[in-house]
Amino acid sequence: MTTAPPTPPDTDPAAFVAALRRLKAWSGLSYRQLERRATEAGHTLPYSTAATMLGRERLPREELLVAFVTACGLREDEAEAWADARTTIACGPVDAPADARKTIACGPVDAPPARSVETKRSWRPHWAFVVAAALAATLLSGAASSGAFTDDEEVRETQVVTQTSLGL
Repeated sequence: MTTAPPTPPDTDPAAFVAALRRLKAWSGLSYRQLERRATEAGHTLPYSTAATMLGRERLPREELLVAFVTACGLREDEAEAWADARTTIACGPVDAPADARKTIACGPVDAPPARSVETKRSWRPHWAFVVAAALAATLLSGAASSGAFTDDEEVRETQVVTQTSLGL
């Protein structure tokens, strides 16, 4: 590692991940070595997660990024520069007005957007109704096929006619 490490771009996620790939190449470490070094530094970085992160063109979660750049051998101030660049890509420049900044959560951008509590609650009654309707339909169809809804008098008359025609 006699050359300087790559610097983080703050342009777009694809360029950022490409720079992370260059950083891994600069470190000269395998994914398993990166996992061990991250663990030694107090971070969690499964080798498969690191490989997946470098195979995509989306921004990694901040804690994953910090673990990765630390494992690659960057100092704390260099790791902070990478985290700042990631935040700039995810949220827009810090000095930009709030309405001009991107509206994504400025946090983990590879995670799906969280649904609000109101959205989750609005689905519960819908699914409860669907389950209750399916259960009721099943019970009613079973009762109908067993003859539970026929008139008792009609059943008796049918039995008498059947017995008479059979000569019983």
